[in-house]
Amino acid sequence: MAHFFNKIGTLFAKGRAAMAKRMKKFTLLLPIIILFSSFVSLTSIDDIVVALNTGNVSKLTKYFDTNIELCTPEKSNNYSKSQAELVLKDFFSNNNVKSFAIIHKGENAGSQYCIGMLQTSTGVYRTTVFMKLRGGSQYLQELRFENR
Repeated sequence: MAHFFNKIGTLFAKGRAAMAKRMKKFTLLLPIIILFSSFVSLTSIDDIVVALNTGNVSKLTKYFDTNIELCTPEKSNNYSKSQAELVLKDFFSNNNVKSFAIIHKGENAGSQYCIGMLQTSTGVYRTTVFMKLRGGSQYLQELRFENR
């Protein structure tokens, strides 16, 4: 009988060692997974900020949703992706971008937003960016430029 309990004890010890080894691997991978997932969710809004800072329309349009609410002092509407690109090109050609400074940015339920000041050759615009998560990607749904 003692021999039987020794065999069971040996099996449990091997199982615990294997489980401890798997847990160690998981514990090492968990911070990497968390870091990667937080980086992915922040990438889009940061790319938008870089594009605004340089007035890069093509970089902005890459994040446009199928339709986007675009508001400038001259025009305000819900545009298709291609229409919004034309309106934005027109806005940036008339207002050469000098810089963009973030006032506030945040995240709520997978959506990201940013409020900042866009300094241009013609003045300063309070700028609001709203992005929504869909299918694992962030899409720009609203972009507003208001005179200050």
